[in-house]
Amino acid sequence: MPTWFQNQMKKAFYEKDRYQIKILNQCWFFYRKKRLSQNPKGQTP
Repeated sequence: MPTWFQNQMKKAFYEKDRYQIKILNQCWFFYRKKRLSQNPKGQTP
């Protein structure tokens, strides 16, 4: 997980911003799914 993304997640949790947490969570799983479909062995380039 990129550092900038971790920082945004920490900030959202700290501020208890449920909307931001939800959006970031959706983005992360979309990114992961797309990344894994491009590289089926699960290895990061």
